[in-house]
Amino acid sequence: MGINRYGPAGSAPGLQSPSSAAGGASSAPAAAKEKTAFDVKLEKFDSAAKLKVIKEIRAFTDLGLKEAKDLVEKTPAVVKKGVTKEEAEKIVEKLKAVGATVVLE
Repeated sequence: MGINRYGPAGSAPGLQSPSSAAGGASSAPAAAKEKTAFDVKLEKFDSAAKLKVIKEIRAFTDLGLKEAKDLVEKTPAVVKKGVTKEEAEKIVEKLKAVGATVVLE
């Protein structure tokens, strides 16, 4: 019937599964892990620096001139996906130097 002398079946103190005994603490280590892959997103740029931004984007992607121009014109847009933190920071630094507003996601 599912009822024993401790109440409903499985509710005895020693019969809890390890995941229910942890009470959600098992998800905390996953959230505490440092992110390893980042996306570089171009938020906006100074219109006078558009050509410089296009040139910088071409420098770290394999895009042609037209593709890089199209990407810049549809800002906000992700310009590079799944890069390491070090590489992403270099890209952000270069784009900010030419007048772009860039964020890491």
